Amino acid sequence: MKKRPPKRLLGRRELIDLPALGLRGVVAKVDTGAYTSAIHCDEVRLAPDPATGRPVLHVRLLDPEHPATDGQPLAFPNFAERNIRSSNGEVQARYVIRTVVRLYGEDFPTEFSLADRSDLKHPVLLGRSLLRQGRFVVDVARRDVSYQAERLAAAKISPLNGAHGGPV
Repeated sequence: MKKRPPKRLLGRRELIDLPALGLRGVVAKVDTGAYTSAIHCDEVRLAPDPATGRPVLHVRLLDPEHPATDGQPLAFPNFAERNIRSSNGEVQARYVIRTVVRLYGEDFPTEFSLADRSDLKHPVLLGRSLLRQGRFVVDVARRDVSYQAERLAAAKISPLNGAHGGPV
């Protein structure tokens, strides 16, 4: 029988990295009610690729003032358009991209729907498909569990502490 990795804990809010997008330390709300993860974007436009003529999705992720971003637009040649049900039950056509989320120092490829989350407290929402893939469980009384675990692991292998985490 195939042995499954143990489940890991996430809090109701996590600091995440999106390395393929050049974003570090982004605040994300963990939402077990959402199937697909979502990320705030604006300035969404489609433009044909000059070489192929195929559509390329151009967006600006997060707000220019957000500390994790330089506010530069990004281009996605691979994207989809899907109907996503929002928290108020309304179905919206949204663009969806695939990228990598880093939690516990591990990369998880996942899908993000692109939405205007400017009125919401958190620019990123982590949904059930990511939680299932990473075998995460949520403790709503905790925050930044993955980030704290990564810092602790980094401190244990720091050159100042020696190779085995003890004093030198």
